[in-house]
Amino acid sequence: MSDVNPKNNSLNFLPEKDGYNISIIGATGLVGREIVASLMRRRFPVNSIEFFAGQRSSGNVLYFNDRPVVVRLLTPQAVKKSLSDIAIFSAGADVSGKFAPIFARHGTIVIDNSSRWRRDKDVPLIVPEVNSSRLFIKKNIIANPNCSTIQAVVALAPLHAAFGIRRIIYTTFQSVSGAGKAGIEVLTSLTDEDSSIFGRQIRSNAIPKIGDFDDNGYSEEENKLIFETKKILDDDKIKITATAVRIPVEYCHCESINVEFKCDVTLQKIIKILSRSPGISVYEKPDSFPTPLDAKGQDKVLVGRIRMDQSRKNAVNFWVVADNIRKGAATNAVQIAELLVENKVNQ
Repeated sequence: MSDVNPKNNSLNFLPEKDGYNISIIGATGLVGREIVASLMRRRFPVNSIEFFAGQRSSGNVLYFNDRPVVVRLLTPQAVKKSLSDIAIFSAGADVSGKFAPIFARHGTIVIDNSSRWRRDKDVPLIVPEVNSSRLFIKKNIIANPNCSTIQAVVALAPLHAAFGIRRIIYTTFQSVSGAGKAGIEVLTSLTDEDSSIFGRQIRSNAIPKIGDFDDNGYSEEENKLIFETKKILDDDKIKITATAVRIPVEYCHCESINVEFKCDVTLQKIIKILSRSPGISVYEKPDSFPTPLDAKGQDKVLVGRIRMDQSRKNAVNFWVVADNIRKGAATNAVQIAELLVENKVNQ
């Protein structure tokens, strides 16, 4: 599952035991509920579980392995009383910025789905199939990458290891669930749309703006892709540009990726490497390509439309699709938790 190097010194940060105490922060949201489902589906060793949310959702009841669990109000006092080994956050950057350090100071390892800690040099940004050997504990916080970055680097990492990537051109087509429940509600509503979510009507439309634009005209989503790809692949020299587009699809993100390599490549070599890489399903035939409906409910990254770029030497085009709520968020977070309990944490 991972690329952990057995020569690395390992730190048994979490003691080996039959089950671990888990906290889910933002448990009632789209990703939070999927984290709960993923823990059950993957049979993660849970001793006890507690759910936290804000004022609006506290008091609700969720189920874990058929057992009712009341959602608690997230407060500093509640965190200090928690006995969690691992806390998985999916409640936004502001909540993570305030509460993750409180959990961390009390010895809990935090896995955070927000953007709050991704640029912190003392916080690892982890995709288990790609860079688990760089998982370390310094602040007791581990960052889960952006959904669009995760699916991209799962496909890019084995190719970078084999041929060295010189340049990447991203064009993403991202579903409305990337904006949470509100995004889905706007798309599926039978009434007039609330344009405050996406800035424009999303139904029957495509919006090339995800997040605010910077002074260079790049959106937040595009900057996330560029920065996070370099950090995860541990290579600042890769030239990357990106265009991120919101489309009227409920679930799953699609990406058209053009990659130029430093070494000579062939289509056969590309397909062979991708087919043997963890977490990937390859659609080899040109007319057998993945779509959002194919990826929904899956944990794998689907790769198709693989073809040589006829306009540039040693460059290739391919199409990547993944479930943004599962592998793009919840599943990746639970996979990180699995690494922790397997004691594959580096000093």
